[in-house]
Amino acid sequence: MSVSHQPNNSRQRLGKNHGGYHGETIDIRTVLREAEAAAPQHGWTTEVFHTHSDLKWLALHRRPEDKGRRPAVRIYISTGIHGDEPAGPLTALRLIQENRWPEAAEIFLLPCLHPTGFTLNRRENLEGIDLNRDYRSLKSGETRAHIAWLERQPKFDLYLCLHEDWEADGFYLYEQNPENRPSLAGKIIETVKPICPIDLSEMIEGREAQGGVIHPKINPAERPDWAEAIYLISHKSRQGYTLEAPSDFLLTTRVNALVEAVNAAVNCLTTDKHR
Repeated sequence: MSVSHQPNNSRQRLGKNHGGYHGETIDIRTVLREAEAAAPQHGWTTEVFHTHSDLKWLALHRRPEDKGRRPAVRIYISTGIHGDEPAGPLTALRLIQENRWPEAAEIFLLPCLHPTGFTLNRRENLEGIDLNRDYRSLKSGETRAHIAWLERQPKFDLYLCLHEDWEADGFYLYEQNPENRPSLAGKIIETVKPICPIDLSEMIEGREAQGGVIHPKINPAERPDWAEAIYLISHKSRQGYTLEAPSDFLLTTRVNALVEAVNAAVNCLTTDKHR
C-alpha cells in the first residue's frame, strides 16, 4: 500500500456505497494478530483491556527511544470503533510496521475499538449500540472497558481518532482546539491532498466546513450522546482531530491518506514542542 505506487483510479469514487458501506472488508483477527506480533519488534508493550470470545481489545504503548528521556509529546491514536470502516485498523498496522515515529514521542495506540463489528461489517455492536455514541451513557461493556483503560493513562497532548465516511466526496477532519493551540489541521490537509481528494463542501455532515476542516460547536454538557472525541476533549486532551477518509474510494487510497495524516500531525506537533 505504498503512497508512491497508487493505482490510476485512486482518486475516483467507486460508486459502491448506496445506503451504507459496500466496499472491501478485512479479517480483523489477522490484522490484530499481525499488529500484536509487530509491536514488540519496535519496542511497543501490549495490554489486552477487554475480550469477547477469541477477540482482543489491544492497547499498544511506545515510549521515547531514550527510556530515561521525558517525552516531548504524548499522543493518543485510536481507530476501529465502527466495524464498517476497515481502513483504520489497516492504518494502525502500517504505522506499527513502518515505525516512523519521532524519537521523543510517547504513543498510545488502540488499533481496534470494536473487533466484533468487523466480523459483522457493521457499525453497531452485538446489542445494536453505536459505541461512538456511548461515551456518556456507558451502556456497552466495550465502552466501559475503554474508559477504565483511559482513566489509568496520563493526559495526552493530542488525540487522533481515525474514521471513514461512506458518503463523503473526499477526506475531511474535525478539529477540537478550545485553547487555540497552534492548529495542525492545515498541515494534515496539505499532506493528504496529493494522496486523496479533499472534501471542499461548505457543509459536511450538516456542519459548516472550510477547506475540508470542521470546527464543531459542541457543549459536552448539552450532548446526551458522547462520541469518543467528546470524552477525550473533556477528560484527556485539549487538542484533537477526528480524521475521516472517504470510504467510496479504494481501500489503498484511504489507508495511505490516514497513514500520512497521522504522520503529519505527530511530526508537526513534535517539531512545535521542540522549538
